[in-house]
This record gives sequence, structure tokens and C-alpha cells, in this order.
Amino acid sequence: MSEPARLPRAIDTFVNINMGSMARPPWLVRVAEDYFRRPDAIFKDVEMGELIDDMDRLGVERSVISTSALDVNPKALAFAAAHPDRFVLSVSVDPRSGMQGVRALEALAKNEPVVLARVIPFMVGVPLDDRIYYPVYAKCSEMGLPISVNTGIPGPPAPARTQDPLLLDEVCLFFPDLTVIMAHGADPWWNVAIRLMLKYRNLYLMTSAFAPKYFPQELITFMNTRGKEKILFASDHPVLSMERTVNEAREMTNLKPGVLEKFLYDNAWKVLFEKRFGPATPQG
Repeated sequence: MSEPARLPRAIDTFVNINMGSMARPPWLVRVAEDYFRRPDAIFKDVEMGELIDDMDRLGVERSVISTSALDVNPKALAFAAAHPDRFVLSVSVDPRSGMQGVRALEALAKNEPVVLARVIPFMVGVPLDDRIYYPVYAKCSEMGLPISVNTGIPGPPAPARTQDPLLLDEVCLFFPDLTVIMAHGADPWWNVAIRLMLKYRNLYLMTSAFAPKYFPQELITFMNTRGKEKILFASDHPVLSMERTVNEAREMTNLKPGVLEKFLYDNAWKVLFEKRFGPATPQG
């Protein structure tokens, strides 16, 4: 009897481990209670052993753990130090912090396994093409560090115009060497995001906080055609659980052969890991 087919491996490019102990502004409580309707599951700290067990069970080879430039989570550093083969770091930067935030990002990137910077426009209330972001974009371009930028209408009651993906048009023009990853999808501006990804070689999208069962048809079509190497899997665990998002992704029967493997693993490796760790090894 032949062995069952091995499930395609995954990299989760957006994992939070301190949602239980972090501050809970009203917008975050609203999102947990009204938007995702699972506050007990969201507001919890994730322990290292628990996360590794989940990753092993789900076939997630590596996770990108979130921390911030000016409020570094020692627990995130400990995860990466204890299991460098499983965990790397992303670093959120508040652009309003100016050069203080930029220097903190640079120091972390030089001393820790940082593979990604993040900015979250709705949290600072400033459109993503504003000049206050440019020092962060410039430093990331200089370091060859990809940056994720939340796009799409945010779940919290905050202005959506700050995250219109069309604002990335001039950012990508001004920083042609900067790798930009649109985070949390681009709803309802999927076609704008797709057109921009066709236009800019270094522009990508990750599906954090967006359940695969609800991917729009235009995104599926793009993944199956010219966007095979443009879309990265992410959960935003525990906001959306790693288990739900990985399993829903593997149930996407509307993807052409080979596309799921690129979405779950290959694209993230190429964009975030290859520079630091070299080419991906074949799945065993």
C-alpha cells in the first residue's frame, strides 16, 4: 500500500505571541468582540511549546513572530534564540517616532533574526504615502529589509483612506528597490492591488487576518496566473488561528497544481528567508 501524500509545508508570516499581555485599546476590543467574535481566543499569550506543537501538527515549518522597534518583546527574542530554525522576527515601527524608531529597527535588524519590518497606517492615522514613513522606507531599502504595510479597509473604526493600496503607487516609484508586502489583504480594492503587483516587481501581498475560504475570485485568478509568486500565506494568529487558516488553505481545490505550495511556503521563503538562509531545501 502506498504512503499517503505528504501535506504541503507552510510558513506563517504573521504570528502574535503576546495578545494577552499587550494593551487593549478600545478599537482592538471592538475588533475582537464584534468583528472576529472570539475575544477569549484572541486575548491570550502564546507559549513557545504550545506554538511549536501547533506548528508540528499543522506542518508549519517556520513562523514570523511580531515585536516592535521601541517596545521590544523579550519573549519574542527568546523564541528566536531558542529555536532559530523555527522562528524569525518582524518589527513594527511607528513612523511618528522619527529617527528614534528607524535607529531601533536598524539595531534590531543587525543583532536579531529580523526578516521583515511593519507599518500599520490605521493605527497612526496617517496615509501610507505620507512623508513621515519615508525614513522607514529608506532605511528598509538601504538594508534590503522587506516591509509590510497594512492595506484595505481596517476592521477597527478607523479611516480607511490611510490604507488605500493605490497610495503605494508613488511609494514603489520612489523606492524601486524596496520590497513591499501588502498585509491583511486589500479588501475591497483587490483589483487595484493586483494591478499594482503587475506593475511593480517588488510588490507582494500577504493574506494575514483574511480567511482563505473568503478569498475573492479575482485573487484566486491572479494566484493561478500571473500572480503565482506574489501571494504569501499568513494567519495573524491568534486573531485568526493558524489551524483554521492553514487547513482552509489546503482545502482550496480551485488552485492549479503547484500554486498551493508557492502560496504556503515557496513565496515566503524567496521573499523573506532566501537572503539570510539561502535557497529553500526540497520538502522531505
